[in-house]
Amino acid sequence: MDSLQDFETSNSHALAPNFPTNLTITTALTPTTNTNPSAAANSSSASSPSSSSTSPSTLSRYENQKRRDWNTFGQYLRNHRPPLSLSRCSGAHVLEFLRYLDQFGKTKVHTQLCPFFGHPNPPAPCPCPLRQAWGSLDALIGRLRAAFEEHGGKPEANPFGARAVRLYLREVRDSQAKARGISYEKKKRKRPPQAPPLPPPPNGNQNQ
Repeated sequence: MDSLQDFETSNSHALAPNFPTNLTITTALTPTTNTNPSAAANSSSASSPSSSSTSPSTLSRYENQKRRDWNTFGQYLRNHRPPLSLSRCSGAHVLEFLRYLDQFGKTKVHTQLCPFFGHPNPPAPCPCPLRQAWGSLDALIGRLRAAFEEHGGKPEANPFGARAVRLYLREVRDSQAKARGISYEKKKRKRPPQAPPLPPPPNGNQNQ
């Protein structure tokens, strides 16, 4: 599945209107270099156990990815023309962000004019565009939605949970399912067979 690590920009990419041209991906915090050994020793001894317990190396893969996604979206807000604050970010800006990420996608989505439209395993290459897979976008929105509320945002004002974003993801899911000839429907779990009820005891065994 694609991640935001694949979304680094270069000058050869055509950017969407009002989108930053110098967007970079923050993957980890860069420590400052200290040339004084004694100062480095003092700083390491002064670090508390609580800070070491939340170091990037101890975070789960999900938490690390969520932090990178949040940092990247923060760069989008700062570099947007005109600049955006998080409080003024809406579902429309989230959609602009998702459409921009399509240029870094790795999933072939056939057009209706393509002879392989609806073919899950095309036998030959075709010039159809590459897009972000629906599963990647859906997971990305889930992480950003959680990060927004973890950073103090109110659930009712969460732009990643806007109705327009949900409708867009549903449209991407349905269109990619048709174009790729696959189904995103979740399989229903089969209930285990229930044991038949025990027959009632015969009348002869009942106490008179």
